[in-house]
Amino acid sequence: MNFLDAWRKRHAMARGTAVYVSDDADPEGIAELLAECELLRVRAAQQGLELDDSPASLEALDQLPPRWRDDPEELPWFGNDAGLYLGTVIVRTVSGAHWHLWPSGTPVVMLASGRDIEVVGAGLDWAATGAPELSQVYAEASEA
Repeated sequence: MNFLDAWRKRHAMARGTAVYVSDDADPEGIAELLAECELLRVRAAQQGLELDDSPASLEALDQLPPRWRDDPEELPWFGNDAGLYLGTVIVRTVSGAHWHLWPSGTPVVMLASGRDIEVVGAGLDWAATGAPELSQVYAEASEA
């Protein structure tokens, strides 16, 4: 474990993105912003994977060699993007799913059942350890 990782754990640093918007913000515009995931899309393309916002692309991401773990500075950004991408796939393919912002500004996916999925946290965990797999989180969301 390197110094930065140890420091973050000791200081309980916040994980992921925070979004603050006005009450009249356009939900579709927010969804498009969260769907950008530029770093993830670039790194996936460098490994020959085009992300098409489909559940199959999550399975393909799960199979990539975790080269992003070689760069401790990039890893949290990559994991953040992985979580936002996971959320984008869920919102675009699971009936009734939509983005929701917690009071802290954390973007989560709310399912039709009312259950929130903290997709950024799942993406960060996946990027750091490989678990849970993105496709597994998606499968659980699509069954809920």
